[in-house]
Amino acid sequence: MAPADLPPGFRFHPTDEELVNYYLKRKVHGLSIELDIIPEVDLYKCEPWELAEKSFLPSRDSEWYFFGPRDRKYPNGCRTNRATQAGYWKSTGKDRRVSYQNRPIGMKKTLVYYKGRAPQGLRTNWVMHEYRIEESECENTKGIQDSYALCRVFKKNAAFGEFHEQKQGECSSSQAKEKQEQFTNVRDAGQSSGSSEHGKDNSWMQFISDDLWRNKTK
Repeated sequence: MAPADLPPGFRFHPTDEELVNYYLKRKVHGLSIELDIIPEVDLYKCEPWELAEKSFLPSRDSEWYFFGPRDRKYPNGCRTNRATQAGYWKSTGKDRRVSYQNRPIGMKKTLVYYKGRAPQGLRTNWVMHEYRIEESECENTKGIQDSYALCRVFKKNAAFGEFHEQKQGECSSSQAKEKQEQFTNVRDAGQSSGSSEHGKDNSWMQFISDDLWRNKTK
């Protein structure tokens, strides 16, 4: 399906509540979504760096959203297969509850991408937030809450780290320049003060010499 035509300056930054209560809920019930902005992608058949080109969002955005079918690791189990060809996604921390009007509507799982095979995989900065809807939010049909997950994928701290280092360098240069200017000002002030005092001494000595000369000529 082709991406929707987006107006200039459009940014997509929904809350957890909006992702579950509107987008995911309508997806699992087969209802239309007003703006077709989240494509359906089999996330575990792609590497994370390949996902940006599959997104319907502008390429300048730093995070991407997808509906992913739940691929089971075992036919009769509830564990999701999260392995890709080059690595795997590993959950980290505890799942967090997503609520709407003080009632639980879904769960949010955080996963980190590792290159290689467990348990010797190399941790990367790629992060995924996987949203699942509660069964209580699904009408009539049992089990449809597991048909799809909604995922947000992004690369953590990449741009921020470069920006932070750049700003630190600029601050260090600025601070060094400021200290140099302060030192120069103090030095110049000292020299100016010394010159002034020197001028005062000469004037005083000239006054004494003139006074002695007048006394001798009397």
